[in-house]
Amino acid sequence: MFLFKKKAEMPSKDSALPGRVQAIPTAAAHFVNGNPLKGPFPAGVEMAMFGIGCFWGAERKFWELETGIFITAVGYAAGFTPNPSYEEVCSGMTGHNEVVLVAFDPKLVSYEHLLKTFWESHDPTQGMRQGNDAGTQYRSGVYVYNQAQKTAALASRDTFQKALATKGYGPITTEIIDAPEFYYAEDYHQQYLAKVPHGYCGLGGTGVTCQIGTGIAAE
Repeated sequence: MFLFKKKAEMPSKDSALPGRVQAIPTAAAHFVNGNPLKGPFPAGVEMAMFGIGCFWGAERKFWELETGIFITAVGYAAGFTPNPSYEEVCSGMTGHNEVVLVAFDPKLVSYEHLLKTFWESHDPTQGMRQGNDAGTQYRSGVYVYNQAQKTAALASRDTFQKALATKGYGPITTEIIDAPEFYYAEDYHQQYLAKVPHGYCGLGGTGVTCQIGTGIAAE
């Protein structure tokens, strides 16, 4: 995940790589739970999407929740290039972020719990990097599918910002925008750390607790 020279600035739409019409081939089933990676999903299942730096470690944070999680998948989103490859995203010339798609049952796991996992799993104050992983593909992002998700994401950001400030952290740089098109990453990236348990993971949280969903607000 760190063998490429990364760009710290987003390309423009006009300068981005052209991509391709056909989707990049990927896995058919989730390596951990066997569920179909592209659906169909059961009735009532909702979608969530997050960027937390290197998507290998980020995805594991969500499939390890288990209860209420139908699938997790890694891919690329929030850029300009259609159906990009990993190498293209690593070039910094697609504008895409490395993201995790989560299909979840809100009756079993709340969106607020997913947000809590998101905030506590990384440092959202670092801009276009996460730890030693630098570049536009490692930016922090919440990509929302409806107004309820947007409201919850914004509220959780404000709550977590207060908690971070008490520990000396600066402003949160997380982008919170409507969910863009999700492009599935290549087969070998899916559930990578289940296939390679000792593989690279550059994630490191702040150690600060996000109080969303606990009924406790940061002062």
